[in-house]
Amino acid sequence: MATVPDPMTLSCSSRRPAMMFSSPKFSSFSVQRVNSLPGFKGLKVQLPLKSSSAASSSWRIPRVSRQNKTSIVCEAQETAFDIPTVNDTTWKSLVLDADGPVLVEFWAPWCGPCRMIHPVIGELARQYSGKVKFFKLNTDESPTIATQYGIRSIPTIMVFVNGEKKDAVIGAVPKTTLTASIEKFL
Repeated sequence: MATVPDPMTLSCSSRRPAMMFSSPKFSSFSVQRVNSLPGFKGLKVQLPLKSSSAASSSWRIPRVSRQNKTSIVCEAQETAFDIPTVNDTTWKSLVLDADGPVLVEFWAPWCGPCRMIHPVIGELARQYSGKVKFFKLNTDESPTIATQYGIRSIPTIMVFVNGEKKDAVIGAVPKTTLTASIEKFL
């Protein structure tokens, strides 16, 4: 008798949607496990409204269709906070000449850990609104600034006070680490 592996213990490269497995016993097990996660939020599929003129009681999603209005919606998009960008031309006026602490995230669009830490930076920007200024600098678009401050790894978060670099945190770190770094300069 073959044992069915727990889908929660499979490695990322071997995970597949439950529908992909040929065994109906395994697919129902997987769907049941995924749907039973507490407080699951994330991506959800919005299916088109079924028109009343449709005679068939079962519908199929066509492979290619211009009329198919199915979309995937991220429930986390309302939690995203847009951090203003800084570049070579605005660096001096926004960061170096600023009064009080300024947090700058050095990032690049292709960097996975950078995308992981964006929501954390957004939460901190909301939390410290009025106390700390938050900016992000794309290292691909402004390599001069990144080189000037010795950025060798991204994401790198730097805290500046009165134009002087006071602290740097490298990597996608927990919110508590960044909070501790900010609190030192308030």
